[in-house]
Amino acid sequence: MGDWSYLSSLLDKVQSHSTVVGKIWMSVLFLFRIFVLGAAADKVWGDEVSEFYCDSLEPGCEHACYNWMFPMSYVHYWVLQIIFVSTPTLVYLGHAVHIIHKEKRMIEQLRGNTNGNILKKPKYTDDRGKVKIKGILFCTYMTQLVLKVILEVGFSVGQFYIFGPVFIVSYFHCTISPPCAHLSGAQCYISRPTEKTIFILFMLVVSGISVLLNIIEIIYLLCNKRRDSRKQMLAQQHVLSSQKYPSNPAWEPMSSQCGGFPLLPLPAQGVSGFCSDEKNIDCISKEKDT
Repeated sequence: MGDWSYLSSLLDKVQSHSTVVGKIWMSVLFLFRIFVLGAAADKVWGDEVSEFYCDSLEPGCEHACYNWMFPMSYVHYWVLQIIFVSTPTLVYLGHAVHIIHKEKRMIEQLRGNTNGNILKKPKYTDDRGKVKIKGILFCTYMTQLVLKVILEVGFSVGQFYIFGPVFIVSYFHCTISPPCAHLSGAQCYISRPTEKTIFILFMLVVSGISVLLNIIEIIYLLCNKRRDSRKQMLAQQHVLSSQKYPSNPAWEPMSSQCGGFPLLPLPAQGVSGFCSDEKNIDCISKEKDT
């Protein structure tokens, strides 16, 4: 197997630009796909050609039967699957780094023009430098999740289409007329079929877990976006209600006694209408005098 260090370093940078579910997906990709494929694939599938045997002396019959049984190497197919599935994530990483760099450069220009005093805050990063998945980054992140689901399902279906059944048989009868014998054919044998079957099932299960994690992350992001929109709507309604009914400091003691409900001023009804209960007698006496 080749060196996965460069791809691993790129995918490791995505950790700081993804959600919690995305970090779990990255761990699954590292441990159960890249690490297992690099450590055990050569040992399991290293003898698939050397230990493949057919009881035929016809020239080219054994190679034709092997190509019929294994049109493509499983290991090479899984390597292509990992590369294609990781590509949307790397595209999102490039887009996120570009937007963050562009935003930092704009803030530095504003700070230089205003002598270091700016009121504008970064849109896509917080005070700790963590990326906020919102706006155009939200669209890019959701797109790469959908693409990963499509690619995972496509490669899983393609594996059944190219290789056939999941379970590897220990021997099979090859009936390719040329170059094998036209009537008898050849009996071919595969080395360690049980171990290879377990490895194929393991990679399919990991692919299914990857699809499930991506779907969970899509639902998680949509729920967070809906919750943020609801909070923003409630904040706007609160601002509009405060502007429609401005508070009067003179009515705060009375409103607190009435359970916190705002008290609106009453229309003018003459002098006697505004007399309080404590000065009711004085108001009546003044009216009689007049």
